Amino acid sequence: MSGSLWLKPPRTQTPLPAIPRPRGEGGGIGESDTGHATAPGAPTTRRTPPAPAGRPAPPGSAGPEAPAGSPGSAGSAGPVGAPGSAGSAGPVGAPGSAGSPAPAGQAGRPVEHTPPPDQDGLAADPLVALAQRLDGFVAAAVHPDEIAAILESDGMTDEHIRLTYGRADSFSLAEDLYARVERRHPEPAAPPAGAWYGELAGCLLRGLVFALPGLAYVLAAPLLAAGHGRLGLPAGTVPLLAGAVTGWVWNQALAHRAYTWLGLGDRPAAARALLTGAPAGALAGAAVALAAAGPGEIPAAVFAAGQSLYLAAATVLLVLGRERALLCALLPLAGAVPAFRWDLPDALRAALLLVSLAASVAFAALVLRPGARRGAAGRGGPPRAASLPYGLFGLGSGLLVLHAGVSDTLVSGAGAVIALTLSMGPAEWLLHRFRDGSLTRLRTLTTAREFRRAVTGTLVLCLGGYLTVLLALTLVATLAWPGAPWPTLPRLLTLLLIGTVLWLGLLLQAFGAVTSAATVCLLAAAAQTVEPAAGPVAAGGAAAVLAALTCALLVRPTAHRG
Repeated sequence: MSGSLWLKPPRTQTPLPAIPRPRGEGGGIGESDTGHATAPGAPTTRRTPPAPAGRPAPPGSAGPEAPAGSPGSAGSAGPVGAPGSAGSAGPVGAPGSAGSPAPAGQAGRPVEHTPPPDQDGLAADPLVALAQRLDGFVAAAVHPDEIAAILESDGMTDEHIRLTYGRADSFSLAEDLYARVERRHPEPAAPPAGAWYGELAGCLLRGLVFALPGLAYVLAAPLLAAGHGRLGLPAGTVPLLAGAVTGWVWNQALAHRAYTWLGLGDRPAAARALLTGAPAGALAGAAVALAAAGPGEIPAAVFAAGQSLYLAAATVLLVLGRERALLCALLPLAGAVPAFRWDLPDALRAALLLVSLAASVAFAALVLRPGARRGAAGRGGPPRAASLPYGLFGLGSGLLVLHAGVSDTLVSGAGAVIALTLSMGPAEWLLHRFRDGSLTRLRTLTTAREFRRAVTGTLVLCLGGYLTVLLALTLVATLAWPGAPWPTLPRLLTLLLIGTVLWLGLLLQAFGAVTSAATVCLLAAAAQTVEPAAGPVAAGGAAAVLAALTCALLVRPTAHRG
């Protein structure tokens, strides 16, 4: 595990359509010159302002300058239908008619516009106009709450909705719009040719670079040999674990901050965050390992310091998309394969480790050059506290993996650790498949109930696929690792439960529910630390809680709109 833990930059969404605002002098549909609201559809009454001093009143005005009984006054005694009478049957807009608009620019006031009349001569219903303008979005919605969300996001208050549309609140208006517009869901666009295979290859590559660093422990095993260890573990295990956990926590939070910068489109700022954060994480991991070292464990502490430096470099390369460069840096560790059968010289073992570490640091320094340029600091940036839950999730998940690997001895747990690290590549790919499948259902299904059923089925298939891969990798790793005992049924069940916790936790993290996932993982890891025999119960309880949270949060259509 490299510490990046499969964070992805946020995707930029297409902006939602703007809510049409009624045009008028009062700022709202149905408002008269006096500012009082009128009922939707009612004709608007207009007053002609008095003419300026020195100018005659316009024809047909009822102003004080027009004497009573004069032609064109409202109280004219002329015959019905005569020009200028209030009951004139002349064409609309003719001079002297009661409904004629005031001349443009009169008294410095703009001409007021009203909604066009319908066939019955009444003003158009503003709700009909709103439904027509939001037709595309309303037709694609699978629940009225989606429509209510866009109405509220545009700032439409309940008072405005009552005065303008005659509905109680945004939810009532959304339900009316949902009922008026027929459901129309466009077919999803076909993915580019070979996109699945390319994405799968990238995820498998990341899983490989997560697992290859485990060969470093094979090369370093004779160099770290000492007396009996502490806490029932082999010698040197405590400083190694202390440095690794520190690196996972720090680099997980650092990766989230850098990915946030990438999501904002500021790659130099992301590089600068990594440039300052990665060395600090390496120093923190080395300091914790040295502090945790006991008598005779100084070689293990030195190795843990190198491990912390590698974790920092690997985080930089993974966040900035340089998986192939990291793979090249890890190739010298392939020299550990002959060490499974033959004893290699200590000088060769140390040289392979140093070459791989130096290559990782060199590649990381090369990709961080944009962050070192002047003026690359970017804006104020996201708050640092926002990355804390991601670091805590890295702590909880890392402790669960360690418990799976050191419950008995390092050798007996090697198969479980290798399987979990290698499975992270397929796990990431299955997370993408769940996301893409949910978006496809969102575009093609017509009701919220159908969407819930489809998403639940997709979730079960993806989780089942991941557990199948994890089981297969566990069996293969056990057969390939010399001296590894065959896993018993309780240990195998515990491993699958831990895998369930990790995959569901990553899924919730991807949808923004990282605090819940981190809390559950930390509680399960704490229970296993206090009472190792309670491992299956703790992992099973955590898996059940995360499954319930996932079903409650991710079956809602609104969870996939953001």
